[in-house]
Amino acid sequence: MLMVKERTNSRGKLIEENFIHRDGRVIAVTSGKGGVGITNVVVNLGLALTMLGKKVLILDANVGLANIDILLGLIPQYNLNHVLRGEKKISDVVVTGPGGMKIIPASLGVQELTNLTTEQRLILLSELAPLSKEVDILLIDTGAGISSNVIYFNLAAQENLVITSPEPTSITDAYALMKILAIGYEKNHFKLLINSVKDAMEAKEVYQSLSSITEKFLNLSLDYWGYILYDRNISRAVRYQRIAVGLYPDSRASKSFLSLAKKVCDSQPSFHSQGGINFFWGNIFKGCEALNFSIS
Repeated sequence: MLMVKERTNSRGKLIEENFIHRDGRVIAVTSGKGGVGITNVVVNLGLALTMLGKKVLILDANVGLANIDILLGLIPQYNLNHVLRGEKKISDVVVTGPGGMKIIPASLGVQELTNLTTEQRLILLSELAPLSKEVDILLIDTGAGISSNVIYFNLAAQENLVITSPEPTSITDAYALMKILAIGYEKNHFKLLINSVKDAMEAKEVYQSLSSITEKFLNLSLDYWGYILYDRNISRAVRYQRIAVGLYPDSRASKSFLSLAKKVCDSQPSFHSQGGINFFWGNIFKGCEALNFSIS
């Protein structure tokens, strides 16, 4: 049953709080720089998790670009905008991807998530509550950069997986994103994944460099979640609009993604994390206020 409680925040503004709890996890996959492979990480990790028996839901929050649709060759008939307008149920919007993982397509109009009316917020709460009971892990493709939408979904998520590559600009931008979330919004616990590396040593060097800087200047915790080896099969899979883990299961990258999936399954959310999937849906609305968006 959906339970919504009304209360006022420190500024006396009425907000809604979702009190449904479950053990499902919410992981925002994010980056300070485009071109580091966020969407590829999301779909490959998602498929690897389903291979380990997890029920996975992917939210394409890369506003207006619908990258996951294109990457998987999907042509969704509806998106969240139809739900917000009351035209469709969430079950009409969710599409099934490889391995049975579920996908909520972004397409056009998802930017309305940052400007919801009270009625729309209640519609989403009531629609998403039943869906959340069927999911073990929610992966969010936040897109890259430090835009309000990227910050917004990172704030709402339970865990934050930051992607970087060995390139200096990528490392610098990853630091910038964490700095904004840490100083501006008190996010102080992150996971780090190094993508497209030649070997484990290169990845470890990147992690140690970022970890020392963040610890010295930001006083935050940075967990090392490993690396994805550079593999031409990734780009080949993209051309075929397939997922590398499924198309090339024995490739270097696929084995890296399976190791990452096992890391996710073996780890537990830190003590800094709160709630689970329903906590995320509640935070979707509170996050608007944190970023000074109008939500009524």
